[in-house]
Amino acid sequence: MKLADNRARMRIQVRIDHMAEGQFGDVKAIGEGLSEIRIDYGPGYRVYFMQQGRQLVILLCGGDKSSQTRDIKQARLIARAWQEQNP
Repeated sequence: MKLADNRARMRIQVRIDHMAEGQFGDVKAIGEGLSEIRIDYGPGYRVYFMQQGRQLVILLCGGDKSSQTRDIKQARLIARAWQEQNP
């Protein structure tokens, strides 16, 4: 994600780091095995991901509340492509 707001970038990175430690925080399932991390800062940033087993989390894409519908479609496309290549 190209993001000019350094504070937003830092907050997003902290959330991803917490996920690596097993602390997912404010997460919402969005269907088809995908979830979104909701970051309550600025325009409402989102990071879309899927989980394989208990260990592997695959970050798919991100955006903010204004691009949410488009970002979810993109995340679903990426997830399907990954699943086809990794049955």
